[in-house]
Amino acid sequence: MNKKSEPWYIHAILYVIIIGLIYLLIQVAIIEPRETVKLQNYYKSETRLRMMNLRESQILFEQKHGYFTDDLDSLINFVKTDSVVNAKITGTDSITGRSSNPFENLTVGAFVPDSLFKSPRSGKYFIMEVDSSLIVDTVIDRRGRIKGIDSTFVRGTRYVIQSPDTKDKIGDKDNDALKNTASWE
Repeated sequence: MNKKSEPWYIHAILYVIIIGLIYLLIQVAIIEPRETVKLQNYYKSETRLRMMNLRESQILFEQKHGYFTDDLDSLINFVKTDSVVNAKITGTDSITGRSSNPFENLTVGAFVPDSLFKSPRSGKYFIMEVDSSLIVDTVIDRRGRIKGIDSTFVRGTRYVIQSPDTKDKIGDKDNDALKNTASWE
């Protein structure tokens, strides 16, 4: 009974395949889910930081102009160029000696006004809306003829900032109690 043994290289190939499958299993079951969770947490915190900075921008804009804006370009241009905002960013509180900068630093570094445009997850623009309205009134004479149409634009006193990727939002167009309030706070 002479049993013919298998060649050594078949065992070596099988060992390499087993080691490769173990490596693949560790990657799929342990490492990739950790990276995914870490990336999701980064997106969530970065999006919220940018939205809070947009809220601070809206508050500063309203303090200067007396109304909120729904134009993202003009709001960010205001943050970049306005001297009052620049003084707040670079100034310090005279009593406590702390920085008077109302903006939060981003996860990856210092506050940059251009970061306020887009959500870090998808690169889509943040959604900003203001409760402004246009009131149209028709002027009619005694004979029932239309004399003219008067229109009045009423600037909004409430705003909402929404993330294009999640249900996170700041403010509410319909409720004064939720003014400047974030949905996650």
